[in-house]
Amino acid sequence: MILPIRAYGDPVLKKVAQDIRPGHSGLEQLIADMFETMYAANGVGLAAPQIGESIRLFVVDTGAGSADGESAPDDDEEAPLKRAFINPYIVDEEGEEWAFEEGCLSIPGIREEVDRQPHIVLHYLDEAFQEHEETFEGFAARVIQHEHDHLDGKLFIDHLPPLRKRMIQGKLRDISRGRTDAKYKMRFAPAK
Repeated sequence: MILPIRAYGDPVLKKVAQDIRPGHSGLEQLIADMFETMYAANGVGLAAPQIGESIRLFVVDTGAGSADGESAPDDDEEAPLKRAFINPYIVDEEGEEWAFEEGCLSIPGIREEVDRQPHIVLHYLDEAFQEHEETFEGFAARVIQHEHDHLDGKLFIDHLPPLRKRMIQGKLRDISRGRTDAKYKMRFAPAK
């Protein structure tokens, strides 16, 4: 089932997500719905807070197309990564930061350069709740860092310099008020 993606301004996007316990009701269906929602929006990653669930879960498919999300650089030679990550935590980040233009399905129509490190070590559980600690590099590392930020209540725009963030405030305000031309289902926070 395709779920509506929460738009910038929804309080769930700024909350720190909670760990998931084994036996979490409906988890298998939620993961399937998140992949379907991500594909319908042409994204390469989707975190549970983006569909209103404040739990530590995100899905990634770096081989998928992208509208407002990220897409792999043209010279990317990595094999596509498709996976669900449960209770992920970044253990280490290393390497010289590199800038790359990112977007976010919760912030349609805005793309900005964000500096991130090219190598990460991630501790996570798979769908069978088996533990893993794995190293990711390049574009896959960037997508994981972006989605991991969502679980900590951060958005890619939180990495922008203050001046650049001020320059997009009008666009952000429009998105939070439901003024966007996103081609996928979105849910907007009630007006205050």
